Amino acid sequence: MANAGPANERTGRYSLLGAIETTIAVDISVFCGGASKIASEERPLLSTRMLARASFARVARSAPAVRSFSSAGLSFELSDDQKEFQNLARQFVANEVTPVAADYDKSMDFPQPIFQAAWELGLTNPHVPEFCGGLGLDCVSGVVIAEEFAYGCTGIGTVLEANGLATAPVLVAGTEDQQKRFLGRLIEEPCQAAYCVTEPGAGSDVAGGKTNAVKKGDEWVINGSKMWITNAGFAKWYFVLAKTDLEKGAGSAFTGFLVDRDTPGITVGKKEINMGQRCSDTRGVTFEDVVVSDANRLGDEGFGFKIAMKAFDKTRPPVAIGAVGLARRAMDEAMKYSQERKTMGKPINQHQAIQFLLADMAAGIEAGRLMTYKAADLTDQGIRNTMWASMAKCFAADHCNKTCSDAVQVFGGAGFNTEYPVEKLMRDAKIYQIYEGTSQIQRMIIAKEMFGMDSMAP
Repeated sequence: MANAGPANERTGRYSLLGAIETTIAVDISVFCGGASKIASEERPLLSTRMLARASFARVARSAPAVRSFSSAGLSFELSDDQKEFQNLARQFVANEVTPVAADYDKSMDFPQPIFQAAWELGLTNPHVPEFCGGLGLDCVSGVVIAEEFAYGCTGIGTVLEANGLATAPVLVAGTEDQQKRFLGRLIEEPCQAAYCVTEPGAGSDVAGGKTNAVKKGDEWVINGSKMWITNAGFAKWYFVLAKTDLEKGAGSAFTGFLVDRDTPGITVGKKEINMGQRCSDTRGVTFEDVVVSDANRLGDEGFGFKIAMKAFDKTRPPVAIGAVGLARRAMDEAMKYSQERKTMGKPINQHQAIQFLLADMAAGIEAGRLMTYKAADLTDQGIRNTMWASMAKCFAADHCNKTCSDAVQVFGGAGFNTEYPVEKLMRDAKIYQIYEGTSQIQRMIIAKEMFGMDSMAP
């Protein structure tokens, strides 16, 4: 697969950085105390990468007042800082992701070279706190970046974003020491982590999990199996949800643990061949008498289920925006094709039937993005966003699948062919109605929240 090798083997590897550095006026004096500005073409590649990361670290440390949509009243405009992140991610995707997406889909190779390139630019692990070496970005900024990843390829986008799912429980309940040890590792090197909750017999029914942990002195012994675990084959550490009290209900029966991949007793299964997002790594993981120190217990004993559910409030907006980004890509492909394809003596975009399909795509994409931004902004404000996160994820996932299906319809017979892009997009779309809680589960959550409120009035 010649086109999907290490990114720095291709010409123009970081041509995007020149434009970015011009935009943010990177000056060596800011970082090194010097007075001279060095032209980007004269900088060693490593220095350029370091400057880019330092530049965006500076952006991330800007005043909190510009980071929340609600801080200065209702606004639908991204801050200047968020636009810089958006532009960086968009140019990165155009140069590094889109050109090789089809190759990775066919080969199903894990796109580590792309992950490393994104890591070098500071585009991965955006929510890791500054005291752990990260940028400490808010959720809104994270979803802005994630939409661009998904536009290029949701398989590669999942690889770039999956650490966010593993780190969310640590952000919710981890001690400072745990955050430094586990989150800091993701900043020190371009590596992965994984979220081990789903089991062969417990997907939507998380409470039905059978993996258990028994305490023996200052250690825990974990036994059980997890399934459909993203990043499992490449992760350096896992968040593991295990049952620690067989007598209690789900809310008090589970405890979370942080487990190093190289701990004896862990067996990683074969790569699962999925319908879409085929370069994303999905496997089963078996734990057989895996001994974990109590220092790696996440939160109080019996609070694991609550931690996992709180983590979803943080991770569902990024998943929702992934569906939005994929839908936008499908719409763009359909619009482009509709201007080129002619029937009955005119481009098909002049037929009302095609116009209606495209108009519905655009309206739903805009709605999904705004719903996601609201869910993300609420969590940035420290407001419980459970219902809104589920609304965003449910709506965006369903609309993404409709958009991709309609894009295939716009292409007609060509859309059913692998030489055209939309068949891959349609395959990639389906998982959004399944992972991070199925669309049916999201509706159950929404209904439960609705009946727990005094009013649905704004």
